[in-house]
Amino acid sequence: MSDNENQVTITDRILGWVIPVIYHHRVVTHVILLLLTAFFGYQASQIKPDAGFEKSIPQAHPYMQIRQKWVRDFSGGNTILVALIQKEGDIYNEHFMTKLANVTDEVFFVTGVNRKSVTSLFTPNTRYIEVVEGGLAGEDVIPSDYVPDERNFQRIKENVGKAQIIGRLVTETENGAMIVADIEEFDAFTGEKRDLKEIADQLEAIRQKYEDDKIGVHIIGFAKVVGDVTDAIPKVVGFFFFALFFTFVMLWLYLGSFKLSLLPLGSAIVAVIWEFGLLRFLGYGLDPFAILVPFLILSVSVSHGVQYASAWVGEIFNDKSSYDASLITFRRLAIPGTTALVTDVAGFLTILLIDIDIIQEMAINATLGMAAIIITNKMLMPIWLTYVSVGNIDKFKVGQAKRDKMGDGMWRQIAKVTRTGPAIVMLILAGLAAAWGFYKYPDLQVGDAQAGVPELWPDSRYNQDTDAIVQNFSIGADIITVVAETQPEGNSHYQLMEQLDRFEWRMNNTAGVQGVLTLGTFAKLVNSGFTNGRLDALQLPRNNFSLAQSTNFIPTTSGLWNDKRDGYAVHIFTKDHKAETINHIVAEVKRFNEENKATFLELKDTVDAAYCDAKYEAASAMKAADDRVAVLTQARSDQGLIDAAIEESKASQAEYAQFDKICPINFALATGNVGVMAATNEVIKSKEIVTLAIVYLVVLVFMYISFWQIGGVLCVVLPLSLVSLTAYGLMAELEIGMKVATLPVVALAVGIGVDYGIYIYSTIQEGLYNGDDLETAMYNTLRKTGKAVVFTGITLGGGVITWLWSDLKFQADMGLMLLFMFTANMFGAILLLGALARFLAKAPKNKPAIAH
Repeated sequence: MSDNENQVTITDRILGWVIPVIYHHRVVTHVILLLLTAFFGYQASQIKPDAGFEKSIPQAHPYMQIRQKWVRDFSGGNTILVALIQKEGDIYNEHFMTKLANVTDEVFFVTGVNRKSVTSLFTPNTRYIEVVEGGLAGEDVIPSDYVPDERNFQRIKENVGKAQIIGRLVTETENGAMIVADIEEFDAFTGEKRDLKEIADQLEAIRQKYEDDKIGVHIIGFAKVVGDVTDAIPKVVGFFFFALFFTFVMLWLYLGSFKLSLLPLGSAIVAVIWEFGLLRFLGYGLDPFAILVPFLILSVSVSHGVQYASAWVGEIFNDKSSYDASLITFRRLAIPGTTALVTDVAGFLTILLIDIDIIQEMAINATLGMAAIIITNKMLMPIWLTYVSVGNIDKFKVGQAKRDKMGDGMWRQIAKVTRTGPAIVMLILAGLAAAWGFYKYPDLQVGDAQAGVPELWPDSRYNQDTDAIVQNFSIGADIITVVAETQPEGNSHYQLMEQLDRFEWRMNNTAGVQGVLTLGTFAKLVNSGFTNGRLDALQLPRNNFSLAQSTNFIPTTSGLWNDKRDGYAVHIFTKDHKAETINHIVAEVKRFNEENKATFLELKDTVDAAYCDAKYEAASAMKAADDRVAVLTQARSDQGLIDAAIEESKASQAEYAQFDKICPINFALATGNVGVMAATNEVIKSKEIVTLAIVYLVVLVFMYISFWQIGGVLCVVLPLSLVSLTAYGLMAELEIGMKVATLPVVALAVGIGVDYGIYIYSTIQEGLYNGDDLETAMYNTLRKTGKAVVFTGITLGGGVITWLWSDLKFQADMGLMLLFMFTANMFGAILLLGALARFLAKAPKNKPAIAH
């Protein structure tokens, strides 16, 4: 006996530790696992939906730091829009105005609404200014003495025109009006997170109450998206049960035993129970946008379960007892199967590098599920198989022989892919597919590739509401707010306000921008009013006193500037939120900011970049200290904390007072819903390649540890890489953006491919070690493992094909992607791996793990 055969390998040692736990003490182990399943089942029953706007934000991104800095002054992006649009005639009638007033009141009292932010015709922050004899006058658009009569309707119509709100709060044709409000996701007093589904239900109740045959009610906003996605979950669960049933039927047909077919499925269900239970135990909920993760866990678990059950059947066919068949199967498959799952775990963990809470929660969710599969599939299922009986063994053998013989001819033909000619043809085809993937990859959008909300179908009520608002209001539904940061009372300095004016002009003339709203927009109107409405005065006054007078007519409740006059919101309404639109606008903002600072510092020799950077930093520290005082005071905190915060605020003000020279405005990105999207897209794009590279590095390391052959590693990894590349190409072709909801599926492409590849190549190694030539080893592999891979690919693909009819578009898109990846990985593991093996595979020096 050779030294290699006498050598006690690491594999032998691992199996020597694990086998006694699973087999020698199987009753105790089984009871412990069942008790844990019961515990996690209870935990899973307590899990709740956990959607949140804040956790979808990359908090560490510079844009979101600006958002957090100014969130108390300007909208943070979690906004709801409620539009009432009359189907015939204008809004100036009792029926419409009464409904608008009532809906405004209802929105005002919706849970979580920041009541100071509520804006409509009926709120006091909607005012107009006009020129009158002796100067200017202004009042609320809806008069304080309003009663629903024709005289007041005419007054309101005139006031709407004076207030310059047509296109913003009133439709272009004046047949509709809008109510705008911000949602505060966390209660300011208790700190508790609000239920966005509850908010969405309240908004839907408003629609049902006030919509009629004359007036349509259209509602959009993140909270409403969460509500619509959550409402579709029962149907998603229905697809889940269909997939279970379909998988069970296919397993029964494939394995030829009702009892045996229950085991892989039961193991997969237990894994999902453990996944949910662990999530709940660790304090997490289930985000509606992560509802596909359990399907992924089920798919991977079934894939491993089929391999195990199929190998067990082969041992039963060779007259082994249930116990011995399970033990032999465990020795053959435990190490490569666990290696594949550990690789999956490591792959999902790399997604944690993307610093967005919802993505990190998905990574943790998937990782817990994969870890659960290791326990249920490699411990629970082997124990179950020791107790399973197939009934009449002779009858079972006859049936199994027929099933095995049915595929022999096909397996012999496929095994010929290991010959030189067919292998070269296969590699050429793979090269063409890779070239197509490389060609399409630049077209892959990071972010939304389509207008509207891509998680829902174009004809969904939400996207119809979005279209109605976009078509009737000039401001649109998407907004990116740039904060013009300057010094306190900056509105009294023309050289500062002139920069704001130029920025407004630049943005208005940027492709993808639908409109821009700033303090200067209204200050020009006021200045014109001071000169009896002269059109040539429709500009910012150069005199600082006149400028301060013109701007001070616009209240800070307008959302255009803050109380200290050191922050000015530039609301940029975009035509859509496609990634290419966002990227272009963001690039223009950055370009203007750099050019403006360079020009200012070039013309002013009193300050330089270092001085202004220090001034910006001191201003930020002062604002942070002031906000802390406001937060502590609002929360009625301990007076000692408040006093300490006040002292800190005074110190920061004294520090800032040293900077008495004027610096250029800093146009800081960004807040608003599009600002959040811009930050999210940049984070995903910056980490996408790095994350994928680390995933493949992990795969390479584990594959090398598994096979100790570069050739074996390449045989597994190259088909895997091809599937990933072509999956990206398919996403670009189908206009599916790379975003939060699609990341887990892309990671799954790696996971499923690793599973298939390890099982196939390990079995080929077994044949080569036993002295078979490559074609014979490939043929035997296909009969043992390949048929399970094909079955799994077909079964899992059939289980997700019904997703194409889901009410959620992102589930339909992911169903199509999964169908492609299940199929592509199946063909890659069998055909391309076989072709690569022709040139790269060689017999192992030591006994392979799968042959133990």
